[in-house]
Amino acid sequence: MKLPTISGKRLIKILSKKGYWIKDQKGSHIHLRHSTKMPVTIPNHKVISKGTLKAILKATELKLEDLK
Repeated sequence: MKLPTISGKRLIKILSKKGYWIKDQKGSHIHLRHSTKMPVTIPNHKVISKGTLKAILKATELKLEDLK
């Protein structure tokens, strides 16, 4: 399945429903935390690059279905 085009703001919204919360922000990078999973950094860009999105999906254990 093909990776969708998604913004940082939309991805943060999806991750917050999965238990992540915003810890802080440096420039355009937003740092998210979870009580049991590894922390993740999301770039607050209009379009997240495919490689970055793939790495975030792997780190957060999200599936492509969760992005829809």
